[in-house]
Amino acid sequence: MAITRRNALKLAAVTAAGAALPRMAHAQDAELHGLSTFGDLSLPPDFKHFPYVNPNAPKGGVLRIQIKNTNGNQNFETFDTLHIYAFRGDGAAGMDATFDTLMSGSSDEPNSMYGLVAKSVRVSADKLEYRFALRPEARFHDRSPLRASDCAFSFTTLKEKGHPIYRSLLRDFAGAEADGDHTLIVRFEPTRGRDIHLLVASLPIFSQAWWKGRDFEATTLEAPLGSGPYKVGRFETGRYVEFERVTDYWGANLPVNVGQNNFDRMRYDYFRERQIAFEAFKSGQLNFQEEYTARFWATAYDFPAVRDGRVQRVELPSGGSVGTQGWMFNARRSKFADPRIREALGYAFDFEWTNRNIMYSAYSRLTSFFDNSDMKAQGKPGAEELALLEPFRGQVPDEVFGEPWVPPVSDGSGSDRNLLRRANDLLLAAGCKRDGSRLRLPDGSPFEVEFLDSQGALRPHTEPFQANLRRLGVESQFRQVDAAQYKRRLDNFDFDIIVIALGGSLTPGDGLRNIYSSTAAKTPGSRNMGGISSPAVDALVERIARAQTREELNIAARALDRVLRAGRHWIPMWYKDRALIAHWDLFGRPEKTPKYGNGAPALWWWDADKARKIGYS
Repeated sequence: MAITRRNALKLAAVTAAGAALPRMAHAQDAELHGLSTFGDLSLPPDFKHFPYVNPNAPKGGVLRIQIKNTNGNQNFETFDTLHIYAFRGDGAAGMDATFDTLMSGSSDEPNSMYGLVAKSVRVSADKLEYRFALRPEARFHDRSPLRASDCAFSFTTLKEKGHPIYRSLLRDFAGAEADGDHTLIVRFEPTRGRDIHLLVASLPIFSQAWWKGRDFEATTLEAPLGSGPYKVGRFETGRYVEFERVTDYWGANLPVNVGQNNFDRMRYDYFRERQIAFEAFKSGQLNFQEEYTARFWATAYDFPAVRDGRVQRVELPSGGSVGTQGWMFNARRSKFADPRIREALGYAFDFEWTNRNIMYSAYSRLTSFFDNSDMKAQGKPGAEELALLEPFRGQVPDEVFGEPWVPPVSDGSGSDRNLLRRANDLLLAAGCKRDGSRLRLPDGSPFEVEFLDSQGALRPHTEPFQANLRRLGVESQFRQVDAAQYKRRLDNFDFDIIVIALGGSLTPGDGLRNIYSSTAAKTPGSRNMGGISSPAVDALVERIARAQTREELNIAARALDRVLRAGRHWIPMWYKDRALIAHWDLFGRPEKTPKYGNGAPALWWWDADKARKIGYS
């Protein structure tokens, strides 16, 4: 997601197939200024700006940050291509800020979008055809007009040649065509998911003329032509990339953009080591830092610039549901095929000790795939959940029909004997054998596991876990590899255990297919890292994607939560419902915080007076 704009589905790319199709029939008379999941828009057609922005925010200054969220082929630690929407290469941070989309999301609404390139849309009665009216003034950075044919080309290309994530998400996209320069017709399959219209409205729009004669699937260090509020400036492969604000950006005064895109330059710097990145922040090379480690937050922010006020620290409400984070087992490997083995290894992680001794008791334990939301399963399933689960009785564990599984609470000693005894009993019940102090798998091979990572930030949390595994007779190693190798191994599912971190959503939909479906489990580059493959999961994911009311969505999500938790696919970690932000005292920010986000730094702006006061240049 671009740092300066909220994408409703946290994606900036998906596509449409553009063969010539008949004109849309049975269109509704209403011309809509926005789209939503359940048909409810909070803002009227004549709204001037989003309620949480400062419409008079000044432009200027430079934001210097690290990449914190990835999309497509992006990598946290390096880049070798400016094309992030194909499978090959490691994509540069921030590239989605260079592309416009049909519509843009609101951080006050979890499932609504308002017009950007598209000023309005008409929807057929069966919701299978959408006719977008494009703004004639829309322009690419070279001042060439942005036409409906560019949109159709973009969506078609992404579906046929884009990163596997987008190909998967566009399963229900049937096609798109231009009806003149300023009308785009998009069609969906009769089996369409509930949110596919929002997904398509959030896709990047490419220049068909620019891509003519170029290979969309290849890497490139030539910046693709875009139409967004920023364009690529200076960069050095693998080290940094800068973006310059487009001063004559065609869409600057649209209601969805007012008060945003405030920095003259955005610069993303890359660091292989966390400590080096932190030193860069201390020196001012980076001027904005979102901290994810409570230990650092409690102990590392005691340096001169903090003490004299040049660096400020704030805790902002995150809003909405929390993300999913945990150690994920690769069930494609035989050693993890039995859920009893996966559960047993989870007993070796002592969250209570880790939280108190390493994380300063700052976190809560994750127990659900939809924690901190109404989608979290609690208690026994109600009648509506049972109706969804009963067809799979006998195919899923019996516990799915009772209280949902939660990870055990330890005695906080760091090595809870009772939990380790339970782990041992499960391992032996699964067919493992004792060979002195070592444990052997049912096939007789030594039980050895590898924790794969590209950074060492979680090593302190993992080492006590490893010590308990050794007590069980399981040998393990923490293997840290370079960023490129890490990405290749994840794309090809070549690992034992990794840490997954997925953003939370109040309105999950089609995107769950790429994380939990059986098809994704077999698709290189997908986000189904655990190899989860279950007819019950597949059916419930589809049920969520097609839910027509919030209540239907919550019921289906709770049912899915029960099945996933019963599968013991992961060892859940922890969460915090507030964002930890440190920044040099250079910025202004709106008085109002969005309902579903903290607005940092997307809604902030450069304060020249503050910069002069602290002598920042």
